[in-house]
Amino acid sequence: MTEWALRIASVAVAIALLCNGWRLFRGPTPGDRIIAIDTMVINVIALIVLIGMLGGNTTYFEAALLLAMVGFVSTIAYCKFILRGDIVE
Repeated sequence: MTEWALRIASVAVAIALLCNGWRLFRGPTPGDRIIAIDTMVINVIALIVLIGMLGGNTTYFEAALLLAMVGFVSTIAYCKFILRGDIVE
């Protein structure tokens, strides 16, 4: 029963990724695109964790943690670039 719930959750996260991709390419402002990328990172983290739970492999959880750290830093860098036009001052 748990395996079915994980598979349904994986499909739901994949659909959310498709919706985020649509917002990324269709977004009218750079802010919309940055939020879409950040949300895509969160959904990819969720998908990696779900795959790790389905496979029973703990390596996926470490990969999700690394992606979370990189995703946070990249979102801050994108926002800083949009606001100031330069990342490093």
